[in-house]
Amino acid sequence: MAHRILIVDDEGHIREVIRVALKKAGMDVIEARDGKQALVRFAADRPDLIVLDIGMPEFDGLDVCREIRKGSDVPILFLSARDEEIDRILGLEIGGDDYVTKPFSPRELVARVNVILRRLSPRNGEAKAEPAALAQGRLLIDPEQHVATFAGTPLKLTAIEFGILRAFLTRPTSVFNREQLMRAAYQLNIQVSDRTIDSHIRNIRAKLAALNCENVIETLHGVGFKLGRCEQEA
Repeated sequence: MAHRILIVDDEGHIREVIRVALKKAGMDVIEARDGKQALVRFAADRPDLIVLDIGMPEFDGLDVCREIRKGSDVPILFLSARDEEIDRILGLEIGGDDYVTKPFSPRELVARVNVILRRLSPRNGEAKAEPAALAQGRLLIDPEQHVATFAGTPLKLTAIEFGILRAFLTRPTSVFNREQLMRAAYQLNIQVSDRTIDSHIRNIRAKLAALNCENVIETLHGVGFKLGRCEQEA
């Protein structure tokens, strides 16, 4: 079954470029011209992923993301006019999975969409190659079911956050540099900035800290990151 993608942008020609690229890649496409229409289409059509422009008038992409994140962890790929804007957005920890900066290559956008979707639905061979569940301390993830819990409480992780944690749990004693985490989380040959990886790690730490776990990922300054004890603080 083809993946259903919701495109949200107030510029019709941008929606057209994305629509053509995604349809060529075999995906179904639905569209919204503004933030309020996006929420209506999301509720009615339940897309597998949202390509969401940030800079829309009135109800912008950030507003849409916040509303959707109140009840759904559907992957969201942001479109942004400036890298600086994305730095600020990622710092808000509102739950985006990735971003593409305008002007963008349709081929790159499709590649990034595919990366996120593959994190959610790994191929049969890939799913069978890894254990049914991975655990450290009170943290547990099930790659086949794409669920993660801490001390029995479900975690709402984006696809990229899930991929990063899966990499750590697959090799729980290893130290990862940013490039290794990029490859683990994004899979394809896509370049993202160090700031993007750092933002995803901050998001993971914040979500675990809310459950009284301050030791999920340790920083080894000048080296990289490693999995922590993943236990609740006394």
